[in-house]
Amino acid sequence: MKEKEMIFGIRAIIEAIEAGKEIDKVIVKRELQGDLSKELFALLKSRDIAVQRVPNERLDRFTRKNHQGVIAFLSAITYEHIEDIIPFLYEQGKDPFILVLDGITDVRNFGAIARTCEVAGVDAIVIPAKGSVTVNADAIKTSAGALLKIPVCKEQSLTNAIQFLKNSGIKVVAATERGADDYTAVDYSGPIAFVMGAEDTGVSNDNLRIADNLVKIPQFGTIGSLNVSVAAGVLIYEVIRQKGIK
Repeated sequence: MKEKEMIFGIRAIIEAIEAGKEIDKVIVKRELQGDLSKELFALLKSRDIAVQRVPNERLDRFTRKNHQGVIAFLSAITYEHIEDIIPFLYEQGKDPFILVLDGITDVRNFGAIARTCEVAGVDAIVIPAKGSVTVNADAIKTSAGALLKIPVCKEQSLTNAIQFLKNSGIKVVAATERGADDYTAVDYSGPIAFVMGAEDTGVSNDNLRIADNLVKIPQFGTIGSLNVSVAAGVLIYEVIRQKGIK
């Protein structure tokens, strides 16, 4: 990662956040203490910025400069909020088409999913603020630049974001091997949001419980699941098929 994509030092990071810089995440030396660091942590918490405590050697790998035990990584994009996106789409006379990614951590899968979303006309991607991939240079490259074109919403609570979608008149469909319905058996003609989980853990139980439909994609081999980017493509293009978009 280029040093211009990072900010070093406690005071510099505090000033950057207060100036409105979009911070993706912050890594902090495990032993970091002091009044200024407490001020930084309080600010990070108030802005819902992810913090990761690491050994000092890991910080040294990123830069030889005096990082003071803290490095902030600048976001490659400005994240949106789903509460702003949905009313805007309705005002345009559109049926919102949203993809929610629950715990996806593989950057290449994220990039591939975003590329499919952009090509297929998905209106926005929603990710959680913690425990998820973020929009970095590798993700943008894998997406062929799609992540610079499609809105990405980073939400502190994915469950609350999904509930907001439901309250906004959007059908929420979660993809899971426990699904009762074949993915082609559900009506996707109106406002729709798909929830996709990581291949190893799937969609969280909390999010499965509030989904309107649980769907599965038929499997006939012996491998446990499809690649999540492939599964997302299958579901997204079923929406296009049903809507008859040309």
